[in-house]
Amino acid sequence: MPMQRLLLIGAGHAHAFVLEAFALQPEPNIAITVVSDSPFAAYSGSVPAWLAGECTLRETQIDVAALCQRANARLILSPAQTINSLLRHVALENGEQVNFDVASFNIGSTLTLPQQHGEQLPKLLAMRPLSSLHQRWQALQNEISHLPDGGTQRVLGVGGGAAGCETLMSVLAQLRQQRPDIEWQGHLLSAANELLPDAGRLPRWLIKRALSKAGISVHFEQRGETLIEGGVATHDDKRLDADIVLWATGAVGHPWLEETALPLDKHGFIRVENTLEVTGQPSVFAVGDCAGLTPALPSAGVYAVRMGPHLANNLRRACHGEPLSSWQPPKRVLALIGTGDGRAIASRGALGLSGRWVWEWKKRIDARFIARFNPPFED
Repeated sequence: MPMQRLLLIGAGHAHAFVLEAFALQPEPNIAITVVSDSPFAAYSGSVPAWLAGECTLRETQIDVAALCQRANARLILSPAQTINSLLRHVALENGEQVNFDVASFNIGSTLTLPQQHGEQLPKLLAMRPLSSLHQRWQALQNEISHLPDGGTQRVLGVGGGAAGCETLMSVLAQLRQQRPDIEWQGHLLSAANELLPDAGRLPRWLIKRALSKAGISVHFEQRGETLIEGGVATHDDKRLDADIVLWATGAVGHPWLEETALPLDKHGFIRVENTLEVTGQPSVFAVGDCAGLTPALPSAGVYAVRMGPHLANNLRRACHGEPLSSWQPPKRVLALIGTGDGRAIASRGALGLSGRWVWEWKKRIDARFIARFNPPFED
């Protein structure tokens, strides 16, 4: 077999499985290149614990550079800027061009940020893209450290899904610990008329109870649209006061994808078949949040994790010119939602549980997942 050039664009969860698979079963005729903006990749499941101050950033990260070394893959620390599927090459931000025979996207998603009108706007923390969240969170914490003593700060979370609820509770827990002299008030905007719309009644009740215990008021059927002086304006021109806004809604594909010939859905995600191959683009794949399947999947890292082993198998098949196999998404997945107080909620379909033991269980699962891909001994 002639040498095949396999290009992994992004270092998301699914690509960690691909690198692991090729490390365990090397292919001398497949040359792997990974392009990423960082030698480390955050595991989304551990982000709430880090936001709450329960672990370091490094403890949430997969060592992509070490994983590439194990898989004998070349790592280029520059994100992709555009792709030419016909000529089979990708242009990187550093000016380099990388040729490929088979390529895969695992670059996550970003957010549609709110419009901004006026001066004295609230501080904004956008929860995506995940790869640069640590920089935005550190900048916000620096600003908070310089606030005058005492007083009240209103923190408004926009987005009533699991991620929006979890990040608001985690961030409030850390802010209250960082500045106990300030009274931190929490508010949550949900465009829907209920929280966790895809979950059962019991998980929804548990998350509502957790938000109440965290002192967070929930505003239903309110879609945040614009940052204005001293707060947020909603879709029906209501105003909610806020000093800090956590933006966790409106996930979309990265804007640079619009300049390519890749087929995109209405949210800017790359359209894929059930083989995870891009629609109409042979030997180009997309997985995780950047992939648009039909029917659409919720935006959750668990799906990228489930796709990973199947993607590794299909990339190997594509390199060998073999038929691809279909991937079937799970009908139900287990969601473990941290509540910022040393507890967590387990949600699967109509079932729901909560407690400290759930949080400890979640932390063990997350730590085991990260350790799976990292070197056993680190400095």
